Amino acid sequence: MEAFLSSVSSIVCFSHLRWDFVYQRPQHLLSRFAKHTHLYFFEEPVFTDNAIPRLETHSREDGRLTLIVAQLPHGLTPEESDAKQIELLNEFMAAQDLDKTVFWYYTPMALEISRHFTPALTVFDCMDELSAFKFAPPRLLELETEMMAKADVVFTGGQSLYEAKKHRHTQIHAFPSSIDKAHFAQARQPQEDPADQANIPYPRMGFFGVVDERFDIELLREVATSRPEWQFVIIGPVVKIDPAVLPNSANIHYLGGKSYQELPAYLAGWDVAMLLFAHNESTRFISPTKTPEYLAAGKPVVSTSIRDVVRPYGEQNLVHIADGAPAFEAAIEKALLQKEDKTWMARTDEFLAGVSWDKTWQNMVRHMQAVSQEKKGNA
Repeated sequence: MEAFLSSVSSIVCFSHLRWDFVYQRPQHLLSRFAKHTHLYFFEEPVFTDNAIPRLETHSREDGRLTLIVAQLPHGLTPEESDAKQIELLNEFMAAQDLDKTVFWYYTPMALEISRHFTPALTVFDCMDELSAFKFAPPRLLELETEMMAKADVVFTGGQSLYEAKKHRHTQIHAFPSSIDKAHFAQARQPQEDPADQANIPYPRMGFFGVVDERFDIELLREVATSRPEWQFVIIGPVVKIDPAVLPNSANIHYLGGKSYQELPAYLAGWDVAMLLFAHNESTRFISPTKTPEYLAAGKPVVSTSIRDVVRPYGEQNLVHIADGAPAFEAAIEKALLQKEDKTWMARTDEFLAGVSWDKTWQNMVRHMQAVSQEKKGNA
């Protein structure tokens, strides 16, 4: 594996997510690559008035990662925007050794500016069913078909997503969400309660993550109304939905986005962690990273019946599964009694012992290495 990694001169990632938005799957995986090779992370362009087209760069991960954002002027058509980005990308790639470069895609939309390149290896890390998300571009499904044809290896962000796409590629592998156990295990030890949470009464039910079309607004509203003595702490940015539609009551506390480093301190002060996901097209294939993170923090978890939470967490009785406000409320009552359940905690730790981002990343690299060797053998 070391020999393969040393043969890669750089990894060029094309992402629909911004590196500094929420620390999740792309950051966990790519930061590990950055320890072995140059990593260039291309974000979607930023449009400003009268911008001179250029690539703006920022350093992350102690200088091991270069964030690259195209700065473009307002008023461009999609075709003009793509043409400018192609021009800028061509200039950038002229200095790269394509024979030793890996292209890593999170969005098929990036093919519009990069399809003409032939890197040593092309990876599609299909972490979500992007076409089901709010405001998804109409061309996304068509470009995903092209992406499947171009990719040498495909990874999926969960088991159900793998099952939906496994017939579309000969080298496709499921890699569900993983965890940094040591980071979230900090929540098992006493932590100083963050200032904006310190005055919230107990018991506290918490959620962290992006609050968007996947979030079950009505479920939160109904349970919070039914149990005014319970406090609901919601951490994360509100995206693609109007904040005005969120339930607003004295026992619901929206604390906004927090850094990855801050999360254990907030978790430590919760009694129960929640997965408040609605049932719609955007949640059909999700594999929430926060499921094992909550468990690593030692928190009882209540989730709606998201398929990749039911399997395996619900089936192994590690997480309470409930749909609808009355059932969700009853599940929280059970979870509140679970804090001192040493048998549950032992089973949880046994399950989590085999899960880590290090193992996920290493197994991905092994697949990349095998496909790379096969390509060289067929050349």
